[in-house]
Amino acid sequence: MNILIIGPSWVGDMVMSQSLYRTLKHLHPNCQIDVMAPDWCRAILSKMPEINQTIPMPIGHGSLQLGLRRQMGKQLAGQYDQAIILPGSLKSALIPWFAGIKQRTGWLGEMRYGLLNDYRKLGKQAFPLMVERYVALAYEKPSSANELPKPLLYPKLSVNNEDTATAQHKFNIDTSKPTLAICPGAEFGPAKRWPHYHYAELCKQIIARGWQVIIFGSEKDHAVGEEIRQQLNQQNSERCFNLAGKTSLEQAVDLMAGCHAAVTNDSGLMHVAAAVGLPLVAVYGPSSPDFTPPLSSKAKVIRLIDGYLKIRKGDGEQGYHQSLIDIQPDMVTQALDELLAQEDDE
Repeated sequence: MNILIIGPSWVGDMVMSQSLYRTLKHLHPNCQIDVMAPDWCRAILSKMPEINQTIPMPIGHGSLQLGLRRQMGKQLAGQYDQAIILPGSLKSALIPWFAGIKQRTGWLGEMRYGLLNDYRKLGKQAFPLMVERYVALAYEKPSSANELPKPLLYPKLSVNNEDTATAQHKFNIDTSKPTLAICPGAEFGPAKRWPHYHYAELCKQIIARGWQVIIFGSEKDHAVGEEIRQQLNQQNSERCFNLAGKTSLEQAVDLMAGCHAAVTNDSGLMHVAAAVGLPLVAVYGPSSPDFTPPLSSKAKVIRLIDGYLKIRKGDGEQGYHQSLIDIQPDMVTQALDELLAQEDDE
């Protein structure tokens, strides 16, 4: 059985989609799973042993390019028994339709009648978690998440120890010290970030215990990483490595797998940290963990408000949201200590 997956376009969503691939392999051990996804996704998909191959998606997010989609579909004709389309857009379902794949599975969304012939009508209350919506597509139309086998197979990225060692050597990471990964960036700016001065205080406490800190993120997160380091004295800043924007995504995954714990905002890298098995404290403000929480038994979520707030600008100083300002560093270190104690007991 050959299955084509039309994958998501965001880091966190791509990590969470591994739950579907693991479930498909559990149900159909001999199936071949190919994933069509943007080029950057190869870094994540290469860490998923369930994937046979990645097919590059050259069309940017939001672009139609109907002729190119038709051409790509015709090139894939006759190769697959089923396609599973994870994005909810109409255009994401076009390539499997052009390819004439017999079974085209997905949530209905955006008037996809005809493009999908194995469609599911989404009841948001019936499947409250994104990972449940992904996994449900492996089964014969379950009516709610209660019908899915439990526990769900959470994402589990496979990282080679040699790749981790290579990345540690490249970035001069001292492997004799325990390492805390922090991910202070957020897609929509400071409103969804834990304040840099709280991260700095956390770093001071952790470094005083003999640890070191690696700051992860994209190029646009490098500045906030430097703001954190500037709050530290020289001795402490020498044990806080700002690698935001300096690593490839694959190197970031390899390095994170060599860390001993993580503290992060709600972000794509939060899902990476969970999927490599780190004890993880996730701090939330306006965004809610009710839909895309970290998928790990080793994770603790700290949030002081309820509900989802669709905001782009915080109500506190420097654009931070007050609910994140109110999460004090001691609250995070306490949660981290509880996770590390649990880790020691296992």
